[in-house]
Amino acid sequence: MTDRRLVSHLLRRLTFGPTSAEVDAAARSGFEATLRALLRPAADPAPPDLGPDPAARLGRDSTREQRQAARREQAGQVAALTRWWLERMAAGGAAEKLTFFWHGHWATSARKVRSAPLMLAQQQTFRRYGSGDTGPLVRAMLRDPALILWLDGQRNSRKAPNENLAREVMELFTLGVGAYTEDDVKAAARVLTGWQVDRVAGTARLETRRHDARPVTLLGRTGTLDVDGYADLLVRHEAHLPFVTRRLWARYASADGLPPADVTARITAAGRDTTALLSALCRDPAFAATTGTLVKQPVEWLVGAVRQLGVPIGRLSAGEHRRLVSTLQALGQIPLRPPSVGGWPAGVAWLTTASTLTRLRAGQWLADLAPEVTDRLTGDDRLDVLADVLVVDGWTDRTVSALRAVTNPKRLLATALASPEYAIQ
Repeated sequence: MTDRRLVSHLLRRLTFGPTSAEVDAAARSGFEATLRALLRPAADPAPPDLGPDPAARLGRDSTREQRQAARREQAGQVAALTRWWLERMAAGGAAEKLTFFWHGHWATSARKVRSAPLMLAQQQTFRRYGSGDTGPLVRAMLRDPALILWLDGQRNSRKAPNENLAREVMELFTLGVGAYTEDDVKAAARVLTGWQVDRVAGTARLETRRHDARPVTLLGRTGTLDVDGYADLLVRHEAHLPFVTRRLWARYASADGLPPADVTARITAAGRDTTALLSALCRDPAFAATTGTLVKQPVEWLVGAVRQLGVPIGRLSAGEHRRLVSTLQALGQIPLRPPSVGGWPAGVAWLTTASTLTRLRAGQWLADLAPEVTDRLTGDDRLDVLADVLVVDGWTDRTVSALRAVTNPKRLLATALASPEYAIQ
């Protein structure tokens, strides 16, 4: 793999679709300098002003009309947050891609939480802690109001234990199946009893009268545990680092099976710091060999296309933004709305006949918004121009035949955006 292809591969994986100019700059800087720059800490973006949570003003005596009005206001806030986040993604950078990774990992949906401020607060937690040691991140997430509501943690009390949050924290977020027992789930649920969400303050607090403070035996330790003690047990468990490494590999390297044991061992040697883990993953010889194996998630596909075509997403009309979201809905992935606590699927699940047709239609619309690109697709070098603009290493003979049969520049661009070479990076 040439140096240019290597940095292209790196940029495709760590960001939301690199532009040709970004690849040029990275090729001049080299792989190591580019990797360090991508993983350098980024300043947190100024959050949008969403206003207070409408549900906070509702009481037991609220009328049906008041509740319906609050629901409409909530939906408007979620739409505003989605628009803001898509604009953040299109601004580029590895930090926002990592935020999106954690969103899919700690999958929480606004459909049930019904609070854009709480979903934004969870995003900010990912930005604040997601690039560092997993310990502070896990401690913060166990107190996260959106996650607590999503997994029924507010229903978990001393008299009526609810195991949802305790189970998913171990199975899906920190350890994986087989690293804990049903007794561990029951014990962890007791440790997490009593946490309640205050929608007015946007925080979670421990109500001692609902909390079970008796000693437990959990993950091999017996004693009295609080939330921080439970988090520490999780991140120090021998299964934690390999589990996180496999999840990073699936989203940043290849969804085609687990990384080989020796690759996992080399990456986990970097420790619990997520930036160090990503750095080790990208430097591993196995990473370069994963080119052409990772199917883009719909958000990656659409945001990447917007970036590479120079579509000014921040200046799109409200109707055009709704079309962005409706495209993502048709493709099966809308930010803030994962389908389940398990998050979104990966790999060939995104490659269906229906999704190809949706990408083709969306590509035709995007082509209308990118005249500077389509104006360049009229010469004999148009396939080379396409590959350069879309940062595709090359077209297969089959795709070349399909592209050469298209003479209209806008249709040519749309066809390229729907091609296997663009969908699989």
